[in-house]
Amino acid sequence: MNEAMDALEARVHRQLERMRELADRMAAVRVRETSADGVVTAVVDGNGALVDLELSDGVAELSPTDFEQTLVSTAASAARRAFAERGALVTGFNEEAAEDG
Repeated sequence: MNEAMDALEARVHRQLERMRELADRMAAVRVRETSADGVVTAVVDGNGALVDLELSDGVAELSPTDFEQTLVSTAASAARRAFAERGALVTGFNEEAAEDG
């Protein structure tokens, strides 16, 4: 009986450690995307929130509408990639948990 409790406790500790590692890896997700014309570079976190924005000198040549479209599409592309990266982390976690189960 004591061995069973020890094994259960060890399994729970492994799962908690994997959950902490998953949370750390998800928090560390950063995706950088640059527009095709190289004018806008957006960096987003794993939640798709913009954390950095770089504009080249070419931004002065864009109309306000073109700038807006370029910025939004570049940031959205980065967010999609960040969500995919987070999804892959969760999928890997779930697969590992199923193997351990």
